[in-house]
Amino acid sequence: MWELMIKGGLIMWPIMICSIAASVMFLERVFHLHRAQIKQEDFLSGIYTLVNRGNVAEAVSICDQTPGPVAHIVRTALLHSDEPRDELKQTISKAGLAEIPRLEKNLGGLLTIAQITPLLGLLGTIVGLVQVFMTMEQGAPLIEIGALSGGIWQALVTSAVGLCVSIPSFAGYNFLLSRVERITLNMDYAAEEIYRFLAYDRVPVGEFGDETV
Repeated sequence: MWELMIKGGLIMWPIMICSIAASVMFLERVFHLHRAQIKQEDFLSGIYTLVNRGNVAEAVSICDQTPGPVAHIVRTALLHSDEPRDELKQTISKAGLAEIPRLEKNLGGLLTIAQITPLLGLLGTIVGLVQVFMTMEQGAPLIEIGALSGGIWQALVTSAVGLCVSIPSFAGYNFLLSRVERITLNMDYAAEEIYRFLAYDRVPVGEFGDETV
């Protein structure tokens, strides 16, 4: 590996830095999105039961302890449940929109790396070919193949390594994007459900039993 770094020239260093950065961003997003995805049906069912019993404070506490945007949206809805229906719906919608940038964090960086590493590889190829032609010009008419090998190596290695970084980076970006879209659908579902529950289906206080907040 170190030999390839040397043969690839200075362009290999930004390519390798991009490779490390892409790996860190991908792993961080995989962990974050894994924690953000919960079984929203079970979660909402538990919240509904607590609210109907008048235990709103406990329901908010459960939301605080549950990771992910769905829990945050539900928590916001519970804290603003006394607002008029139109205002409540806007509040829930704003809470959902605020969660999207958190889900998409680092995706733009990963896509940028996927796009620029082939260009860095192409730049290395061009630099390598320039070195080849300069050597040919200086050594003409008799050129030893060994004198040309350095530029040829740089041209080939930088292109190959640039593509080796770009392809998995782009695949990782699309994988993470599909996860974000799935979580966004869950957020939309949870937002609609909690709004419908608080605005129309909630049992009035005192009708479920004698429990208090």
